[in-house]
Amino acid sequence: MSELVALGKAGAAIRKANAEGRGALVGYLPAGFPTYEGGVDGIKALVDGGCDVIEIGLPYSDPVMDGVTIQRATEAALAGGLRTRDVLSTVEKIASYSDVPVLLMTYWNPIERYGVDRFAADLAAAGGAGLITPDLIPDEGAEWIAAADKYDLDKVFLVSPSSTDERIRLTTAACRGFVYATAVMGVTGARDKPSDLAAPLVARTKAATGLPVGVGLGISNADQAAGVAAFADAAIVGAALVKALQDGGPAGVRSLAGALSEGVRREHSAAAGR
Repeated sequence: MSELVALGKAGAAIRKANAEGRGALVGYLPAGFPTYEGGVDGIKALVDGGCDVIEIGLPYSDPVMDGVTIQRATEAALAGGLRTRDVLSTVEKIASYSDVPVLLMTYWNPIERYGVDRFAADLAAAGGAGLITPDLIPDEGAEWIAAADKYDLDKVFLVSPSSTDERIRLTTAACRGFVYATAVMGVTGARDKPSDLAAPLVARTKAATGLPVGVGLGISNADQAAGVAAFADAAIVGAALVKALQDGGPAGVRSLAGALSEGVRREHSAAAGR
C-alpha cells in the first residue's frame, strides 16, 4: 500500500496542515448533544473554528474510556432518543457542510450490532472518512479492516504509553489515516497540563510508521495545543469542546476551536520531523 493511500482522507488533511508549517487540530463532539440539531450546529462550529479533522462521537451506553464530561453528554444524547441512524445523518450533514474529513469515534459493540459491512457501507455513503475505534485492537479487527478497505475508509487505532514497541509496530501497520496516541493512562477529560508521557510515545510511534501521529486526552487550551503540536502532527481535543458547547453553545465551541487552532499554528520544534 502506498503512503498516499495509507494516509486516507484524515491523514491527507493532517499532512496538508503540516506542510503549512503547523500542527493539525482534530476536534471532537458527540452526536445528539445537547439535542440532535444542537449537536449538528455544535459540530459545524468546529469546522468554522478551524478544525482540520472532525471527530464525531457515537453515543454508547457503556462508555468505559470516557471521562465524566463526555459520559454525561452521551447519556443526554441517548436519553433524547438518539439512534445510530441519527449519528449517520449527522455525519452526512457535516460532510455536506464542508470538505473537512469526518471520522466517527465509536466503541465496537454498536458497530457489531448494526452489522460491520452494512455500517461501513452506510458511513461511506454518508460521506464519512472512517472510524476511530478505542476498544478494538487490530488483532481482533479483521472484519472491520476488511470492510474499511472495501469502502475506502480510514482505520484509526490507538497506542498508549503502556504499548510495547512491538505492539506499536503491529498497531500502526493496521492504521490508515493517522495513529491516535493517548497521552495519559486513564479516561478522557481536560487536564491542567499535558502528560509527560506524550512526547516519548509519539517518538516511539514515529519510529514505527510514516503516518501522522495525533495526541489526545487532556488538551484544553491554546497553550497546551501548541505544546503538543511541537512534537506531534495533530492535537486532538474533546472534553474541553464538549464543555464549551454545554456552557456556551455553538458560539462557545467556535471560540474555543478558534483559540486551539491558533495554538497549533504557533512555531514548531524541528523535532516534529516536518
